[in-house]
Amino acid sequence: MSENVQAAHPGKSGAVAEIVEIIKTVVYALAIALFLRVLFFQPFTIPSASMEPNLYEGDYIIVSKYSYGYSRHSIPFSPPLFEGRIVGKSPQRGDIVVFKLPRDGHTDYVKRVIGLPGDRIEMRQGRLYLNGEQVRRQAKGTFREDSGYGFQRDVTRYQETLPGGRTFMTNDFGPEHDLDDTPVYVVPQGHYFMMGDNRDNSSDSRVLPEAGGVGYVPAENLVGKAQIILLSWHAGASILKPWTWVLDARPSRFVHLLK
Repeated sequence: MSENVQAAHPGKSGAVAEIVEIIKTVVYALAIALFLRVLFFQPFTIPSASMEPNLYEGDYIIVSKYSYGYSRHSIPFSPPLFEGRIVGKSPQRGDIVVFKLPRDGHTDYVKRVIGLPGDRIEMRQGRLYLNGEQVRRQAKGTFREDSGYGFQRDVTRYQETLPGGRTFMTNDFGPEHDLDDTPVYVVPQGHYFMMGDNRDNSSDSRVLPEAGGVGYVPAENLVGKAQIILLSWHAGASILKPWTWVLDARPSRFVHLLK
């Protein structure tokens, strides 16, 4: 009897050791993933049409965390471990940035940096003015785009050029929309002014936080710079429907560098 018991012990200890090794491997893998996510790169999925025609709903983007240094928002769940930024770097006008919504400090938003600290931003009849000068834009034609409300509509596409030469495309639904005429916004020190590229379909810094908008974005709230569209699917794709991974894929947008 004792021989049988003794013979069983090595098998048990071997199974326990194997389980321990599996747990250690999982813990190491999670630690490495967390390390990379906090310090280097983080993926995000675009949930809306506010950045069309450059980012579409269903785009899966990679954001570089090191581009602007690190704040508490670089860490999952934004724990209040410290204030400000470590190894802070300033974003450039025209960067596409992921940031935490100032009014709650948790919701991820993606917009383009239009105003730097001290800048004066204004919209007049749908035209963007920066520090009193009209930003150059050139019409590129009419396109069908998602309205953001479940239907398609015609939009005019413009190539816009910011001071310094940064060029990108924007969408415009036409004159006389809610945000086509605004007061002059003066960006406070330590803050940034964000706008969506889909100008008439974006709740951004033109809308005050108390009205449900973004307002000025503190430097601390910057998460990182959007660098690349890695993958992309149409809005109907679902992880629970494997056939949509292929049928609803947009391969023309795979591995697409952002500007």
